[in-house]
Amino acid sequence: MTKDFSKDVLNAINKKTGKGITENSIKKIASGVTAETMQDEAELRKLIKQVSDMAKVKVTESTVNDIVKAVKASGMSMSNMEALMKMMMKK
Repeated sequence: MTKDFSKDVLNAINKKTGKGITENSIKKIASGVTAETMQDEAELRKLIKQVSDMAKVKVTESTVNDIVKAVKASGMSMSNMEALMKMMMKK
């Protein structure tokens, strides 16, 4: 993802949630994410919980299921992930 897109995503998240999530807090979580994390449903659910806890935003089980389904359907290429993020920013 481009640096500008990453900043746009962070700004959109902060605006939508009213939270002050920092770039460093995102990097801390992201540093532990691997390709296996995105393919292992249990690990992906754990990652979603970490992010929701960091943002102090409750995520329903239904939303978690939707995110897992979307990530699995994306095929995990960078262009697909960028499109997924753009779609999620619009919600």
